[in-house]
Amino acid sequence: MKQNDLAKLKTQFLEHLEVEKNRSRLTIRNYDLYLSRFLEFAKKQGVSSPAGIDLDLVRSFRLFLNRKKDKHGRELKLVTQTYHIIALRSFLKYLAKRDIKTMAAEKIELPKTPSRQVAFLETDDLEKLLRAPAREKNELRRLRDQAILELLFSTGLRVAECAALKRKNVNLKKDEFAVRGKGDKIRIVFLSPSAKEAVRKYLAKRQDNSEALFVKHSDVNKTAVDLENKPLTVRSIQRLVKKYALLSGIAINITPHTLRHTMATDLLQAGADLRSVQEILGHSSITTTQIYTHLTNRRLKEIHHKFHGKFRK
Repeated sequence: MKQNDLAKLKTQFLEHLEVEKNRSRLTIRNYDLYLSRFLEFAKKQGVSSPAGIDLDLVRSFRLFLNRKKDKHGRELKLVTQTYHIIALRSFLKYLAKRDIKTMAAEKIELPKTPSRQVAFLETDDLEKLLRAPAREKNELRRLRDQAILELLFSTGLRVAECAALKRKNVNLKKDEFAVRGKGDKIRIVFLSPSAKEAVRKYLAKRQDNSEALFVKHSDVNKTAVDLENKPLTVRSIQRLVKKYALLSGIAINITPHTLRHTMATDLLQAGADLRSVQEILGHSSITTTQIYTHLTNRRLKEIHHKFHGKFRK
């Protein structure tokens, strides 16, 4: 292979992420998309080798991303543009480690992004959401949906982690179980008494042989065979959370991830330390967990109320 074959170098980089770095398939797929877009842009600018990558090319690429529109005419979000640059920097670092002449990744500065806004449910809205499945007439669906909502709030599972759960994963004799998260990392999550009871009631009514913890349930005129081996998909769980949010009359847009945010916020408001919440959520960096702190630091508010302005009459 020639040293200047960018396409093949990109393929080897993606294989490096898969084998040596153990990155998830989703991460690799995204990196492939971002880098393919860059290589296509570079080719149009007459750049076909790593040595041809310079600041002028990168600056032009960033301008291209900033002006690019999707099929619906919408501009790329700043965070999406940043992901492209992060992928490019990683690729350049990989090339440098292989002693392939190219621009130093450190020369590329990442744009400053605005603080991420976190949506979470206040206690009243959370209770409304958790009571909403009672309106479902189909008993199996009612028990299943109740178990899903309780489990999402209790454990802080990502929706993909929830959809991938097997019956054998959840030992109801204990209040905890292991889950495989991003990057194939294993962490322990914990069941509240209400989540544990909701899952127990649901499984007690199940008569199918599916290994999946949560499966589709059709109407009574369907046979048991129709229901077997059909686990709920990520999209199915997203839809049912949205359904109960609408039934509850909750104003903000609710997703399964909102319950993950709510669980984290609940822990921090009750006094849990940031490091513990980081482990429970499975964040690789505490920086990710810090998005919650500006919402939850009640202690500072209490100190302000207790001590501020006491010298004034």
